[in-house]
Amino acid sequence: MSDKLAILIGFSIFIGILFYLKVPSKIAAMLDARANRIRAQLEEAREAKEEAQTLLASFERKQADVQREADEIVKRAKAEATAASEQAQIDLQDSIARKLRAAEERIAQAEAGATREVRNAAAMAATAAAREAISGGLSPESAGSMLDEGIATIGSRLN
Repeated sequence: MSDKLAILIGFSIFIGILFYLKVPSKIAAMLDARANRIRAQLEEAREAKEEAQTLLASFERKQADVQREADEIVKRAKAEATAASEQAQIDLQDSIARKLRAAEERIAQAEAGATREVRNAAAMAATAAAREAISGGLSPESAGSMLDEGIATIGSRLN
């Protein structure tokens, strides 16, 4: 027998034993099981990808909503700050006007007080001059000079 024939017979027996032990069907079953696992993993990966895309879209919407809210808050804060600034300006002007009126009232009261003092001083001077004139000790020239002095005094006190 030749070597080639022995190899052919040995190979044929080996193939026969493999078929007898159902090795090809077992290998096919193993390959099918592995293919099914890979298909399941691919399906899980596709579902996970869809879920991730859904979550991403949800987060992007939420982020856009938060950004809009933040913009509205900033807009309202600016409007409130502007309104507060304007109100502060109005309050300041009102305060200045009140203080100005109070100062004008104090000035008017001071002028009225000064006028009263001048009138009182003039009345006292006139009373004193009248006493001297009535008592007879006053000459017409001295009465004129006292009157001129009284007028000058009143004029200086008014200024």
